[in-house]
Amino acid sequence: MTQPTSDEGLSGQSLDEGGARTARWAFIRTESGSATVLLAATLIALAWANIGADSYESLWHTHLSVRLGDSGVSLDLREWVNSGLMTLFFFVVGLEARREFDMGELRERRRLTLPLLAGLSGMAVPVLIYLVINAGESSVHGWGAAMSTDTAFALGMLALLGSRFPRRLHTFILTVAVVDDFVALVVIAVAYSDHIDVPALLVALAMLAVIVLVRTAKVRRGSAYGVLGVITWVAVLKSGVDPVVVGLVMGLLTFAYPASRAELERATGLFRSFREQPTPELERTARLGMAAALSPNERLQRMYHPWTSYVIVPLFALANAGITLDAGLISRAFTSPVTLGILLGYVVGKPVGIIGTAALTTRLSRGRLRPPVGWGAVVGGGAIAGVGFTVSLLIATLAFEGERLDEAKVGVLSAVVCSFVVTWLVSLVIAAMPRPARSRALLGTAQSLIDLAAPVDPERDHIRGPIDAPVTLVEYGDFECPYCGLAEPVVRELLTDFGDVRYVWRHLPLPDVHPRARLAAIAAEAAAEQGAFWEMLDHLLENQDALKFGDLVAHAQTLGLDVEEFRIALRTHRGADRVAEDEESADLSGVSGTPTFFVNGRRHHGPYDIGGLTAAVHAAKERALMDR
Repeated sequence: MTQPTSDEGLSGQSLDEGGARTARWAFIRTESGSATVLLAATLIALAWANIGADSYESLWHTHLSVRLGDSGVSLDLREWVNSGLMTLFFFVVGLEARREFDMGELRERRRLTLPLLAGLSGMAVPVLIYLVINAGESSVHGWGAAMSTDTAFALGMLALLGSRFPRRLHTFILTVAVVDDFVALVVIAVAYSDHIDVPALLVALAMLAVIVLVRTAKVRRGSAYGVLGVITWVAVLKSGVDPVVVGLVMGLLTFAYPASRAELERATGLFRSFREQPTPELERTARLGMAAALSPNERLQRMYHPWTSYVIVPLFALANAGITLDAGLISRAFTSPVTLGILLGYVVGKPVGIIGTAALTTRLSRGRLRPPVGWGAVVGGGAIAGVGFTVSLLIATLAFEGERLDEAKVGVLSAVVCSFVVTWLVSLVIAAMPRPARSRALLGTAQSLIDLAAPVDPERDHIRGPIDAPVTLVEYGDFECPYCGLAEPVVRELLTDFGDVRYVWRHLPLPDVHPRARLAAIAAEAAAEQGAFWEMLDHLLENQDALKFGDLVAHAQTLGLDVEEFRIALRTHRGADRVAEDEESADLSGVSGTPTFFVNGRRHHGPYDIGGLTAAVHAAKERALMDR
């Protein structure tokens, strides 16, 4: 049994049919929460630099060396943060990009085209603006500081705006930000790396090839990849290229896939063996078996993402955002081509590049390629993409020093504030629209991916509610699963509140944890032969501790069924084929636990309380009515 976590829990005026995967929303929630910590670290850095500038710089210039024999790495603390710890940040970004590519919206490859083009254009236009403003100046080489969106700040600020934008905008911006990060790291490697040591670079490439071979051999030990990753990082550092690129590449190489029922059943068997004989050997086997049921991508995200979001990125801000502010710097900065190039590049160039490319791509493809959200949301997304911080400051520290670096930092921080204000104003304009126009502005007309492999068939499926309802709620359930029992009154309340929702129950007994669930499912099908499926379903979920053969017969008698006919159907397992069909459709849809809900074909990864399901149904109904 599984208990879903939040994915589609929309509130208020939110209009979206839900996200793609639970882990993606876990990623976004972590980024959103860390935005507050990141902002606090930035403010502390500014206060520290203005109260005690000498102590601030003295600390971050402290050298730390790690040596093994005659070889080693010696960097100051700021470099350890920027080139060392930030490698883990980009590793997590690469993990999420790979998850989107394997399991999310981008698993349909053509959907990658538009955010890829928008990401590239959203970098090219700001760079062009920066180059125009800095033409003929020595500062022209700092163009890289004006191009990359900050993932943590952008998603965090979208979260602060709450339900003003659909959640699928987060996915679009996340993809654009990953494109930004990848290109930015290539720019760092090519344009901001001096004196390339070719032998060291060849060693790094060879180590990456070894990592690919180890992955191909299906080695699952994290320690092996950790050692290879550290060696690769040192080789890239020695080559003269900024080694943070290693993190992104290794993240992109880490597969993501859903947990299969076979692996979950194997894990259950291993745990039972440990329960019967709790030895250290069986404990280790059970632990490894449970870990193997999850993809390495998911396990590594869960392990490292909180650290990168709540510790590493804020530490990066603390190390780099400190500027000694005075009247001279402020007046000089806002007349400086560096500050103006970065500020206008982000606040003007980013939205123009992203929105313009999205519109042009949609037009040239005749609508085959279009944003996953409405144009109002695209405008808001383009504005929030103007939040540049992490990579922008990273490149600024490589491109500038002294006064120029301070001017660049002022531009970066000003762009963060201005981009958020512009996005907030866009959200106010959209909120003032009439409801139909607001729905179209937020949701758009792009077709959604359908996660439910077997469409609802009124001739076959058990349906409660109007056949032609605009919203269909499908539940894969197990009569012995306690979470299904908790969900049942919620579903009933939902059907009472919405008169235009049809509800479909499909069987997914989990015999490895619920030994009586399959017989209970067959009992429901036996009751269906007598026209009492829903009465039996309600009765079974209300009496989950009474699912033995005799109990089921007693339930049939309570419901006034032909007990002898029911008993024969139960003994001969007459409904087993029907149950097996549901199990097969669950496997095709990637369902491995219960309860699992689908709303208009999209998997619901949110809470199944009345608030979560009501919000998901509201959103699906809004889109369904708009598409009519």
